[in-house]
Amino acid sequence: MASSPTTPAPPATPPKPTWAPRPPAGRPFPWLRPTIRIRLTLLYGGMFLMAGVLLLTIIYLLAAHALDVTSTPLVKLLGGSQVDANRALCPEFTGNLTSDQANRILEICSSRLRAEALGSLLQRSLFALLGLAVIAFAFGYAMAGRVLSPLGKITRTARRVAATDLSRRIELGGPEDELKELSDTFDEMLDRLERAFTAQQRFVANASHELRTPLAINRTLLEVTLSDPGASPEVQQLGKTLLATNERSEQLVEGLLLLARSDNEIVDRKPVDLAEVASQALDQTRSEAQAKGVELRGTRQPAVVQGNGVLLERIALNLVQNAVRYNTEGGWVEVTTRVQPGQALLVVENTGPVVPAYEVDNIFEPFRRLRAERTGSDKGVGLGLSIVRSVARAHGGRITAEPREGGGLVMRVVLPT
Repeated sequence: MASSPTTPAPPATPPKPTWAPRPPAGRPFPWLRPTIRIRLTLLYGGMFLMAGVLLLTIIYLLAAHALDVTSTPLVKLLGGSQVDANRALCPEFTGNLTSDQANRILEICSSRLRAEALGSLLQRSLFALLGLAVIAFAFGYAMAGRVLSPLGKITRTARRVAATDLSRRIELGGPEDELKELSDTFDEMLDRLERAFTAQQRFVANASHELRTPLAINRTLLEVTLSDPGASPEVQQLGKTLLATNERSEQLVEGLLLLARSDNEIVDRKPVDLAEVASQALDQTRSEAQAKGVELRGTRQPAVVQGNGVLLERIALNLVQNAVRYNTEGGWVEVTTRVQPGQALLVVENTGPVVPAYEVDNIFEPFRRLRAERTGSDKGVGLGLSIVRSVARAHGGRITAEPREGGGLVMRVVLPT
C-alpha cells in the first residue's frame, strides 16, 4: 500500500518583538553610558549647585554691605570725658546727659541699627531668591525641553503614522540612551507594519487585476449570446441574469482596486474644487434620481483643496449615489460645499428610512449595509462608503455620518485646504 504524503509542518510562529535595553557592544563600562537618568541627574544637580553658589555669594555681599553700614561709630571721644555723637545714626543723643542716660540711648540706637541692617539684609535676600527662582525655572524649562525634545519628535512621527503614512521614520540621532532605543524599536516596528500593509495591498491589487480578464471575457460571451436573434427566451433571460451578475463582479473588482490604491497618502496633489467635483457627481446621478423620483438640490460654494481629482470625484459620486439609492420615492438629496477656516466641507444630506444611531458606525465597513445581507442587493457591492473613508483619510481628512430626524443621513466630509 502506497504511503500517504507527509503533511508539511506548519510554519513556526515568529517570536514576539521585545524591547530589552542592552548596552552597545564595545563599551568597556556600559553603566557609564549617558542615559536619561544620568543626564537629568547631572543637569539638575549642577543647576542646584550653581544656584546655591550664586545665592551664597549674593548673601555674602549683602552681609558685607550691612556690616559696613553698622560699623560706623555712634560716638567719638573728644578728650577727657567729652564725647561727640553721630546725630545721623542716633538723633536721640544730646548734650548734658548723665552716663546712665547716655548708655541707655546708645543701646537703643545700636538695637535699632541692628534691626534695620537685618531687615535690609532679609529684604534684599528675598529679592535675590526671587530672581534666582525665575532664572532657575526658565533655565530648567529650556533644559527639560532640550532633553525631552526627542519625545516630541516621536509623538509627531506617531501622529503622521496614524494618518496612514507608514513611510515615516523617526531616525533619532544623539547618544545611545533610552529614547534612542525607543525610537529605534519604533522604527523597526514601522518597517514590519509597512511591509505587511504593502504586501496586503499588492495582493488585493494583483488579485483584482487578474480577475479583470476572465470577467471581461464572460461579459463579451454573454453579450454575443444576447445579440443572437435565434436564442430562446429562456437563454435570453439567463444571459441577462448572468450579465447582471458579471457586472456586479466587475464593480466589486474595481472597488477593491480603488480601495487598495486609496489607502496610501496622496503625494501628487493638485488644486481641486469640491464644488466642481460635486456638480459632476450630480450630473452623473441625475438620470437615476429622476427615475426614482428623488430631487437633487443644494448650493455649492467654491471650496478648493489639494488632492487627487479622480479620487475626490469618487467621494462625491459614491455619496450621491448612496443618497439616491437608499432614498424614498418623492424624497430629496441636498449637496452643499463651503469653506471654513483651514478646511473645506462637502455635505450630502438625504431623506430615507430611519437609521438607528448604533448602526451608523458600521456602514463604513466593507460589505456592510443597513439591515441588509452582504449579497442579494442590487444597490451596490458594499464598498462605496469604505472607499470614501479611505480616500478622505489619504487626503488628511475625515468623514462623519449622523442620522436625520425623520429618516435619512447627513454625511460630512472635512478636508484640509
